Amino acid sequence: MRRTSAVAWLAFAACAPVEPASEPTDALAAAFDGASGDWVDLTYSYSNETIYWPTDSLGFELEELAYGDTPGGYFYSAYRFASAEHGGTHLDAPIHFARGGAPVDAIPLDRLIGPAYVVDVTDRVSPDYLVTVADLEGFEAVHGPIPPGAILLLRTGWGERWPDRAAYLGTSAAGAAAIPELHFPGLHPDAARWIAEQRSVGAIGIDTPSIDHGQSTTFETHVVLYEAGVPGLENVANLGALPPTGSYVLALPMKIEGGSGAPVRIVAFVPR
Repeated sequence: MRRTSAVAWLAFAACAPVEPASEPTDALAAAFDGASGDWVDLTYSYSNETIYWPTDSLGFELEELAYGDTPGGYFYSAYRFASAEHGGTHLDAPIHFARGGAPVDAIPLDRLIGPAYVVDVTDRVSPDYLVTVADLEGFEAVHGPIPPGAILLLRTGWGERWPDRAAYLGTSAAGAAAIPELHFPGLHPDAARWIAEQRSVGAIGIDTPSIDHGQSTTFETHVVLYEAGVPGLENVANLGALPPTGSYVLALPMKIEGGSGAPVRIVAFVPR
């Protein structure tokens, strides 16, 4: 079981490129004020451009409740929003495809905070590409084994298509009619099994709409990983800004009790 805390990860990240801090709080301060590295936002904003699964017809809704000067002489604004769990940059909880799996609010924090390992397949990707065991083993041959507790991120380059819905999903169709026309890369089920059985990652993320490729009809990659308790992060942004190793990720979802997924704010700290 992973016991590494956010404090330990960030302290290590902050200490690495600068003189050792005399106190842990000094190391944390160096990380949080950006003195020893840079923060990268891996999250798309929610708006009327946010891409949802084609069967979701509502998308993101933002209703203005108040905006302007008040009789009391101060400015005030307030909004109401509505969103499905699985749209934009979001987290899939294991219960999404695993009966009895953890819902969003029960996922341990140490699965959502850890060192990032970014496997880049942009040089060989195609609309129906599946990241293979060979891709993962090739990465490890250069960068070393993916360690327990790592946040494994798959960079396909698909994020460059956001927010062009047709280019990103592979179709401009909506509703159930769109499902057979979906084309985007994903993770091969055999590679999912390799990860679940051979590596104890905290979570896995990808810069596409789904960890299964667009033409999947059985969602086997979801089933394999979520039955193993590994949460998924989908529609992850800006993976090109991260090195293959050496950065640290925090992926904290909206804490929806019993939820199968939730919007998530993902950030990475990249030491200098």
